[in-house]
Amino acid sequence: MKNWIAAFRLKTLPLALSNTILGTLLALADDKFRWLVFALTALTTILLQVLSNMANDYGDFVNGKDTVERIGPKRMVQSGEITPKTMLHGIIVIGISCIISGGLLILIGTQGMDITNLLIFGILGILAIAAAIKYTVGKNPYGYRGLGDIFVFIFFGLVGVIGSYFLQTQSFRWDLLLPASAIGLLSTGVLNMNNMRDYEADKNAGKITIVVAIGTKKAAFYHLILVLGAVFLTIIYTLMNYHSDWQWLFVFSFPLLFLNLKKVFTYKNALELYPELARLSIASLVFALTFGIGLLI
Repeated sequence: MKNWIAAFRLKTLPLALSNTILGTLLALADDKFRWLVFALTALTTILLQVLSNMANDYGDFVNGKDTVERIGPKRMVQSGEITPKTMLHGIIVIGISCIISGGLLILIGTQGMDITNLLIFGILGILAIAAAIKYTVGKNPYGYRGLGDIFVFIFFGLVGVIGSYFLQTQSFRWDLLLPASAIGLLSTGVLNMNNMRDYEADKNAGKITIVVAIGTKKAAFYHLILVLGAVFLTIIYTLMNYHSDWQWLFVFSFPLLFLNLKKVFTYKNALELYPELARLSIASLVFALTFGIGLLI
C-alpha cells in the first residue's frame, strides 16, 4: 500500500482540485450548488490526476526516459517497487474507476438537459482519460513533443473550471474563460517548473519539453508570463464583475506567487526547484479559494 500511495503522488492533488473548487465556488456565487455533483467532480478529478501520475511513472520507464539523472520524486516502476505489469494493471483499475465516476457525474450533472450536452461531456471525459494516459504512454506520447503545456492548460484550466461550473448550474458564461484560463496558466506553470527541474535529464533522454526546446533562461521568462498572465486575467474578470471590495481577497495569494517567481529567476541548482512545485501547487489552491470566497462574501 505504501508503494501505491507513493505512485499516486498525493502532493499533486491540491493543484488538481483547484479547478474543481474554483468552478464550484463560481457556481455557488450564482446561487447554484449540488453536493453530489461536487463530490463526484472532486472524485473524478482526483482519479484523473492519479491516473496521470501512474501512467507517467509507467510510460517514462517503458520508454527509457527515467534515468539516474532524474531529480524528482522516486518512481515506483524505475525503482523496482512496482513491476511494469502490476503498474499497468493499476492503471487499468484507476481508468475504469474514472469511467464509472465520470459517467455518474455526467448523467447527474446533465440530468433534464438535451442529450447533446451529455454527449459533449462524454466526449470530453474520454479525451481527459486519453490525455492522462497518452502524456507518456504509447509509441508517440505528446509529452515528449512539447505538447504537455497545451493539454494541461485545456484540461486543468478550461475544462476543469468551466466543466465544474456547467455541471452545477447547467449554464455557460463566456466571462468564465478568464478565471478558467488563470487556473490553466498556473497549472501550466507547475508543469513548467517540473520541466525546468528535469531539464538536463529530459534533454539527455531525448524527451522534448518546452524547456528543452527553448532552454532554462527563456523558460524562466515563460514562467513569468504564465504567472503574471493568471494575475492579469483575474484582475480583468474582477473589474468586469465588480460589486464588493471582498472580491480582491485573491490578492493575498500574490506573495506566494511572487516568491515562486523569485526562486525561478535566482535558483542555482535544479534541486532547489523540487520543493517549489508543491509550493506553487498550494499557491494555486490558495489563489482559487480566495478568489471564490471573495465572490461569495
